[in-house]
Amino acid sequence: MEKDIAQVLLSEEQLQTRIRELGQQLAQDYRGKNPTMVCILKGAIMFYTDLLRAMPIPLSMDFMAVSSYGNRTKSSGEVEIRKDLSTSIEGKHVVIVEDIVDSGFTLTYLTRLLQTRGAASIKLCTLLDKPSRRAPGITLKADYSGFEVGNEFVVGYGLDYAERYRNLPYIGILKPEVYENA
Repeated sequence: MEKDIAQVLLSEEQLQTRIRELGQQLAQDYRGKNPTMVCILKGAIMFYTDLLRAMPIPLSMDFMAVSSYGNRTKSSGEVEIRKDLSTSIEGKHVVIVEDIVDSGFTLTYLTRLLQTRGAASIKLCTLLDKPSRRAPGITLKADYSGFEVGNEFVVGYGLDYAERYRNLPYIGILKPEVYENA
């Protein structure tokens, strides 16, 4: 796997430092609100677990699995829910925890969907943000963001290409020849 990485973009230490900061900020902002933290599977799982460990407040956990990518490197624009929430969010403060905001299709769709379920509030926390990749007409902005990244294809720390590289402890830039010839 290491041979497929062009360069390490964010080290394990950089990730953990920023995640602790985000966790502290969320804990401060949600003190007394018992937020429902919704992990978007599979990519956000590593970020989610480290983030929640950095939040010393009462909270609830839930999970959703959604996709607009499949094994492609670009979003299809069509969102598929593969696993829905297991509890009601009516009247609850919800924080969607995502690995990366790219085109914005998936999270715009999810935010609208969860609003129809009566959440008291919905905020977005993402590890990575690629604002240069937003689709036309998508104005989504993360409420909490770890790092802004460029247009490279990144993997590691939960992010994948064709279900590979998720277990890298850092975020790296995938060599184009790995996905261009797939």
